[in-house]
Amino acid sequence: MPEPTEVRLGDDVRLHVETAGPSDAEVTAVLLHGWTLDGRSWHRQLTAIRELFGSVRVVTYDARGHGRSSCMALPTATLAQLGDDLVEVLDAVAPTGPVVLVGHSMGGMTIMEYAHRHPDHFARRAAGLVFVSTTAEGHTHTVYGLSPRIARIIRLAETTGAGVLARCGAWRPPRALLRALRPSIRWMLFGDRCDPTDIRLVTSAVARASLRSIGGFRASIGTQHRLTTLAALAHLPAAALVGDRDRLTPPPCAESIAAALPATELTVCPGAGHMLMMERPEEVNGALANVLRRVLDALPARRSVTG
Repeated sequence: MPEPTEVRLGDDVRLHVETAGPSDAEVTAVLLHGWTLDGRSWHRQLTAIRELFGSVRVVTYDARGHGRSSCMALPTATLAQLGDDLVEVLDAVAPTGPVVLVGHSMGGMTIMEYAHRHPDHFARRAAGLVFVSTTAEGHTHTVYGLSPRIARIIRLAETTGAGVLARCGAWRPPRALLRALRPSIRWMLFGDRCDPTDIRLVTSAVARASLRSIGGFRASIGTQHRLTTLAALAHLPAAALVGDRDRLTPPPCAESIAAALPATELTVCPGAGHMLMMERPEEVNGALANVLRRVLDALPARRSVTG
């Protein structure tokens, strides 16, 4: 079972962190969730890693303002801050050894900020990358599956609404409202198929996110551009996955990541939406397993044994 702990950051924000696997593991996998979600998003991947890689340690945590982590000051609701937070989490709970970084949506963008803002730390620690339904180009390709004209109107409304929510502080969305919005959440986040337990989990996660984080991170997410940062990471084992029905980070987002990282294994899942780790766990687990195997096989101790 995952072991819960708390990491107190430099600005006194408290992060809920869970770890599983041996503390002296050769490799640590760090799974970062998406915007308005929490660490529970990865439950199918946690099971798969435990079954396939008993020697790998796994770390998940709820980003600031999300899940069971505490709220934060509005100026820190940025991807840049999330990249800084990742450094503090690694130093606190996985201070040594190579790490495989796995990010969904905002979690993938957090990895890019970590690489951009802390290149030396990243170079010492990062050994593999998995990008799930994410982008390195902000909202460049986001049209919600609609015409560009309607998408611009929706984005304007969304951005305006986000600014209002960001000023609402640590309040959480009313659960009754979220239940009413469940069909909209299902349309926005899922593709052809959606297990009822998954939509309930997602709705529960959104209910735990503070209104400040729901609104506050939107501006930073929409303006990030990190393809140049990714191009410097081409030497790392990597995978990128996307659903062809993803309305938030459609296939061009993953294709541009794969173009920046030419050795990346690109997987496009037919009929799937934005929540690939739930909708297509086999594909996500398979891509993660391939990266983990490549990282494990490259360890000096293993090379000496097999050589």
